[in-house]
Amino acid sequence: MTSRPDNPARLSPHDPAWAVRAQSRLDDVGRALAGLPGADRAHFDHIGSTAVADLDAKPIIDLQVRILPLPSEEELSLRLGAAGFRRAWGSRPDSPGVFRDIPRGDEPVPDEVWEKRLFVSDGGGVILHIRRADSPWGRATVSFRDRLRADPVARERYQQLKRRLSVENAGKADYDDYTRAKTRFFDDLGA
Repeated sequence: MTSRPDNPARLSPHDPAWAVRAQSRLDDVGRALAGLPGADRAHFDHIGSTAVADLDAKPIIDLQVRILPLPSEEELSLRLGAAGFRRAWGSRPDSPGVFRDIPRGDEPVPDEVWEKRLFVSDGGGVILHIRRADSPWGRATVSFRDRLRADPVARERYQQLKRRLSVENAGKADYDDYTRAKTRFFDDLGA
């Protein structure tokens, strides 16, 4: 019997413990950012597939902080480092969503709205997106999550896409292509 190549986009059945872990880590992040300008008005979100019951997901929890003004990389690295997070740089120079979000729609938006910071937990398992509070992408990730929670047909379509893409990405060095293909569904759904 031959062993199957590793799959960075391997999916796991939904685990209710993901929501508990996400809230715990969001609480850690909230404490770490306390006192920063805008932190008292920031939004702390559990996003992505681990935030949707009955949806398979990579067992990596996506969290998001929407804050304005966007803190400096140095300030975030210092504060989040103490909470067990380090700056993420992506697998490739063109990894999607590491330094800025991909613009959405036709509305002209200043470049700084798309700027973001990406962190990962020490040991992996959690990805933390720090976005400006006025980022359209930040709002869209929450809308997409909520749509999948409420719409079983959209959730099933997304589930089937993710399963197909997971198989197609087996043996690849990273899951960047998987992420790009999922983003197209996100746009097609109008989230």
